[in-house]
Amino acid sequence: MADETFRLRVAYRKDGRLAYLGHLEVINTVERSIRRSGLPFSVGNGFARRMRVQFSQALPVGAFSEGEYYDLVLEEEVDTHEALELLKAASPSALGPYRAAYVPRRGPALEAWLNRSLWQVEIHGEELSADAVSEGIAAVKEAGKIDFMRGDKPRTIETVTTLVSWEATQEAWGVALALETRSSNLGALRPAVLLDAAFGTEALAGAVRSSQRVCRSGQWHEENGRLVEPFDANFTWSLT
Repeated sequence: MADETFRLRVAYRKDGRLAYLGHLEVINTVERSIRRSGLPFSVGNGFARRMRVQFSQALPVGAFSEGEYYDLVLEEEVDTHEALELLKAASPSALGPYRAAYVPRRGPALEAWLNRSLWQVEIHGEELSADAVSEGIAAVKEAGKIDFMRGDKPRTIETVTTLVSWEATQEAWGVALALETRSSNLGALRPAVLLDAAFGTEALAGAVRSSQRVCRSGQWHEENGRLVEPFDANFTWSLT
């Protein structure tokens, strides 16, 4: 029997105090919002009977976002405007959905498919130089990898493939940094990990960060040198 369900893609923001929610807390909050919305969501056949919903790649705790996504499987096709309004009314404003559209039912999971990110980072600090920040990042890129600790476990991330580009701009309060990163099954480069490594280079010796603010401003799928927007109606998934 054919799977007569519908895959609704939803874009939402993460800001305010809810930027400090962990990924599992975000998932739980969104699932509660979906239940409150009254949408006819589909439930899996496994023992746990969980809601069929997929999320894009986890944000670091404390990072803001202007473009997060989840795919929700519905038992019935609901008008997209109506579905979006129901989700808006049921969701906290700091995790507010702002766009929705149906996408092909079959296709890769969002977490793996959205493999390019654009980050906007504010690095606050007195006498902090944009040139020095750029030189520090270049040194990290040239080194080819970053060794770091996540909790009590050592980790390594390659910068050759994961760090695509960067641009540092001088501001009165410090440095504005635009970062483009790429993820794969080998891992994803987090801005905080990159900056920690950059501030350990000779270019930034003695430089002080008083604070930093990280925001993911966009996500795309990269394929054959092209960036595909998450709602691109002209893109056809390979189903092989």
